[in-house]
Amino acid sequence: MIRRLDGLLQGDYRTLFHGFGLDLAELREYQFTDDVRYIDWNVTARMHTPYVRQYTEDREITAWFLLDLSPSVDFGTVRTLKRNLLIDFTTVLARLLTRHGNRTGAIFYSGKVERIIPPGGGRLQVLRLIKDLIAQPHAKRAPATNLSTLLEAALGVIRRRSLVFIISDFISAPGWAKPLGTLAQRHEVLAARLTDPREVELPDIGQIIMEDSETGEQLYIDTHNKGFRQRFAEAARRREYELGVTFRRAGVDLVTLSTEGDLVRELIRFAMLRKQRKLTPASFAGAGVSSRPAPASGAAG
Repeated sequence: MIRRLDGLLQGDYRTLFHGFGLDLAELREYQFTDDVRYIDWNVTARMHTPYVRQYTEDREITAWFLLDLSPSVDFGTVRTLKRNLLIDFTTVLARLLTRHGNRTGAIFYSGKVERIIPPGGGRLQVLRLIKDLIAQPHAKRAPATNLSTLLEAALGVIRRRSLVFIISDFISAPGWAKPLGTLAQRHEVLAARLTDPREVELPDIGQIIMEDSETGEQLYIDTHNKGFRQRFAEAARRREYELGVTFRRAGVDLVTLSTEGDLVRELIRFAMLRKQRKLTPASFAGAGVSSRPAPASGAAG
């Protein structure tokens, strides 16, 4: 899978990550094709004309994986579980980065911060990360997910400007938008959203019992009820819209990974969209990037 991805990127793995590990080189006047995210508003206000910051890239990237391992990721109705998708994504990206001389670290979260793996390089670091991920217990019950805890932990741990992946289904208590925005101001942040088709649309299969994976609360429903299925789908669309607004406001690009999708194909599509935005940033101003329309969950997490 890693060779396939690297081959399709034609060795240009940095297409996935532009804007990381940067040192300020100079300020210059804004040009039409510049990325508006690099406008220096303080200088712009003083000079009464837009100025952008130009950076030089560090040769080494430090990447962090913020991993949501709460019970809601132990769900999947198609090819795999969301947890397995998380492990595959982390493995591919960590190996892709370390094979080019970069370092990776991780923070595990499941109701609370469970483990912090300091950044390291090389194949052994990836093997350690994956070993610890696979060994992480599947919590049958946990406090309701609050991604603010994970993001605030990252703000405290990650000091040097880094590339940060947030991998989650983003089924969480509200309030995490503010620490997300702060994290995105300090680092290059990418979000990978884990989804399953049944979180978007319920099939007509009759009477079933649904259970909240974290609290254990159960709800008896009749999926023959067309009105209920429509309300469920509408809640999913509303959640999708709200998540899109949150990521766009924070300036965080989003890749959506489904349990029915092809991981490498989604990563390639995501890389091409980011490359296109880098070439013509003005047309993407203020918008996050998603590799496909992002489904959302109307179920509790």
